This record gives sequence, structure tokens and C-alpha cells, in this order.
Amino acid sequence: MKLPRRQFLRLAVGAVALPAVSRIAQAQSYPSRPVRWIVPYPPGGPTDIIARLMGQWLSERFGQPFVIENRPGASGNIGTEAVVHAAADGYTLLLAGSYNTINATLYEKLNFSFLGEIAPVATIIRYANVMEVHPSVPAKTVPAFIAYAKANSGRINIASPGSGTSQYLSGELFKMMTGVNLVQVLYRGSAPALTDLIGGQVHVMFDAVPSSVEYIRAGKLRALAVTTATRSEALPEVPTVGEFVPGYEASGWIGIGVPNNTPAEVIEKLNTEVNAILADPKVKARLADLGGMVFPSSSAAFGKFVTAEIEKWGKVVKFSGAKPD
Repeated sequence: MKLPRRQFLRLAVGAVALPAVSRIAQAQSYPSRPVRWIVPYPPGGPTDIIARLMGQWLSERFGQPFVIENRPGASGNIGTEAVVHAAADGYTLLLAGSYNTINATLYEKLNFSFLGEIAPVATIIRYANVMEVHPSVPAKTVPAFIAYAKANSGRINIASPGSGTSQYLSGELFKMMTGVNLVQVLYRGSAPALTDLIGGQVHVMFDAVPSSVEYIRAGKLRALAVTTATRSEALPEVPTVGEFVPGYEASGWIGIGVPNNTPAEVIEKLNTEVNAILADPKVKARLADLGGMVFPSSSAAFGKFVTAEIEKWGKVVKFSGAKPD
């Protein structure tokens, strides 16, 4: 049977519009079941704690559970790859972080492209590392430490929780920008590195503020500076490295990613709710207690930030010669 031309065109236009209507309906009803949130690190660490807090807040706003699933291994690559291969429907999230932008260069061969296969949703927090020394080190400021390190070139040990970590690369960026010669001593995590720093076996360390702040307050370590562009609320009297080394900035960050091709409407809905949570003064205070600063953004701005971070840390990885542990 031949359809009149006008009726045919109406049907054709309706068929083209169906996918868009379906996507909008999906976004309006999202989420209609529990959401799985993959954290590529073990339970109990700072990354996991942030995910569980944010998962609780998202569950309250959406009325559906956001279930944390820990998938540790290979510096976050195992969990990230699991999300890459998940259905692109908004029901599998990735706790993305600075490790993703470092790994993009640190690992010569990955089974995925973080930039190409994970869509940015929302940023959550940025957190500082703190440049700290054992009290036996005479330097009390960053300029004094630079002078001390140059006078003792190759004899100052810097501890880090592993090659390619944010702490390791914060130190390498400092070396690259100041020209000091510090000897990296690698540990399996922050805890043993801090133990040796407190014991005086090593001289200096760049560590996440939450891990070190109590040792600094107790006088067991001396903070010289924080690595972010602005001072940390947890250590407000401590200056930034950038106040003495212009252009220096290094921070860890945590955000949310989803498999590429997840509907834009779902991404926008998640982004809106995350940013609403981060605007709550109680949330800001809780994250500040953990050494973090709220870091709201649009999904597009998050994507640009990721691109810039990959480029920045790629240069530092190449300078340092870092290899995966």
C-alpha cells in the first residue's frame, strides 16, 4: 500500500525523533535501579572513603543505592578497564582520579584509552600534597631547603609511596622546576615511607595532607609548603610551593567517569546532582576535614582539565624516567 507523501514524511520525522525521546525518558527516570560505582583501590583508603561518602549523598538525592565495588590493582587500571567494558547506560560509574592522567603516560601499553573511552561526568575534590621534612633538616622554608639541597647535591633522600604516584611526581616536578638533585627512595605505600621519615631514615617527602597532618601538628614532621595553587584549609598557616617556585602546582583530584557513549542527558543529571551536593556547607566542611577542597565543574570543563593533566604529567613522567612498580 502506498502512503500519501505527507503521511510518509510525518512517520519518517517521528522515527528520527524516537531515539531522542527515548534518551530523554531514560534521563528522566534515571536511576530506576541501584548504580554500581567502581573504586579502583582497596577499601579503607582516602579514595574509598570519599566514594562512600559521595555514594551515600547521591543515594539520598536519587532514592537509589549507589553501591561501592572495590576493584584494586595495577595502579587503578583494573577498575578503570572494568568500567570501559561496562554498558554505557549510567549504571556503572568510575571513581576517576589523578592516577588515570598519570597512567596515560606511565604505562607504555594499556588495553584502553582513558581519554577516549571514559566520558567525564563531574569533579568532586582536589587535595594537596604537603612538602614535609624531618625536624633534623635545618631548612624551615622552601627557599632554605632548595639552598640546602643544592649544597648537598645527591645526598638528600626523598621518600615516596611508589613510582608514578601523585606524591612521587609532585617531588619530581619540584626537582624539574628547581634543579635540585634529590634521591628518590621508593616504598610500598605512604605508611612505611612516613615511618622512615619520622624516624629520620629519609629527609623529605611529598605526601597527601590527610596522611600527614596529625604528625605535622604533633611536631614529628615540619611542613614547608603545600603543593596546590591555594593554601590548604587543614594547614592554613603553611604556604604553597608556588609562592616560592612560580608556576608550581600539583594536586590529586577525584571525580566521576562513565563508559563513553553514556547518554548525555544522564551525564548532565549526574553532574547537576554532584554539584548540588558540593554546594552544601556541611559537605564542604566534611571534605575539608579529609584534606580536600570541593572541585565543582561542568562535564565539558572536566574533560578539558583531564586533557591538560595528561599533558602536564606526561612531561614529568618523561623527565623522571618513572616506570610502573
